[in-house]
Amino acid sequence: MVKLEEVPDEELNAPQMGPKSDEDEWDTDDESETSSIASLDSDNLDETLFDRLAALQDIVPPTYRKSISNAASTGYSWAASAAGFSGTALWVVSTSALLLGVPWALAFSEEQQVQEMEREMRMQQNAQGMLTQGATGEAKPAL
Repeated sequence: MVKLEEVPDEELNAPQMGPKSDEDEWDTDDESETSSIASLDSDNLDETLFDRLAALQDIVPPTYRKSISNAASTGYSWAASAAGFSGTALWVVSTSALLLGVPWALAFSEEQQVQEMEREMRMQQNAQGMLTQGATGEAKPAL
C-alpha cells in the first residue's frame, strides 16, 4: 500500500512584498496616475517599435530567441545566396543574348532583304518578258 505525505511549500508561506504595517496604505484612489488612462505621460506614446520589441526580450525564453535568431540568419543567408545567383544568371543570359542574338538578328534581316531583292528582280524580268512577247506579235491562240 502507498502512503502519501504532504510536503509544505516554503515559497507559499513566505511573506509577500507590499506595504508593511508601519507604512502608509497603497494609494488606490481614482486620482492616481496608474489608474487613469487620460493622464498617461506623452513619453509612453513616443515609444517606437524597436522599444516594444526590445521589451519583449524578457518575455521570450533565451532558447526560443536563439532558435528564432538562427532561423532568421539562415533565411537571410539563403535569400542573399539566391539573389546573388539570380543576378549572376541574369548577367550571363543577357550578355549571351546580346553577343549571340544581335549578330543573328542582323544576319537574318540582311537575308530577308536579299530574298526580297531577288523576288523583285524576278518580277521585273517576268514583266519585261511579257512586254517583249507582246511587242513581237507572237500571241498565243486561245483554246
